[in-house]
Amino acid sequence: MSDTSTTAPDPEPFRVPDGDLDDLASTLAKTMAEVRQHGVILDRLGSEPAPASAELPAPDGVPASPVDSAQEDGPASVFILALGGEAYAIEIAALSDWVNYLFLPVYGREISTSRPWCEQWHEHPEAVARLHALWLAWQQLTDAEAGLSGPSTWHRDHLDQALVHLRAPDGPFAACTTSATRPNHRVLATPAPQFGLAA
Repeated sequence: MSDTSTTAPDPEPFRVPDGDLDDLASTLAKTMAEVRQHGVILDRLGSEPAPASAELPAPDGVPASPVDSAQEDGPASVFILALGGEAYAIEIAALSDWVNYLFLPVYGREISTSRPWCEQWHEHPEAVARLHALWLAWQQLTDAEAGLSGPSTWHRDHLDQALVHLRAPDGPFAACTTSATRPNHRVLATPAPQFGLAA
């Protein structure tokens, strides 16, 4: 007896036009950066200590331990230079994702003597501070609550100013890469603080 069942033909493979591949890659990179940011936020939420109200009361006759006011009110600052240890590591990882997957692909521009850049930007404290401040403002001003003019405000008030200082010939990358074909990295020494006045 012969098999009378009919099989459906295999579907044609889906093909993305070559012109759309760059848009698709960019969208995928942005989505991956957002997923990483959400993961960092979830990690932060999972590692935060329990609220003070969830602590058990001290037994009778035992004085309650004093509660650190910084812990009770949350972190003293969200600025990366105020963080240390694991908190700094988590923040720099999230910042790196934003810089590498959103900031540089869109705003990186050509490297030249008038616009230096350093692939090891995370080793330049001023660059870390400026990029982190830029990222914090980006998070706030690209949120739906910032309104329709939020992104424009971010560009005008934050991005433009940060790029002027970061990419200046005498900025934090002054001794670093001035040509994409010749990578270079050197952190310039900063002046030592003077504690006394010369007589």
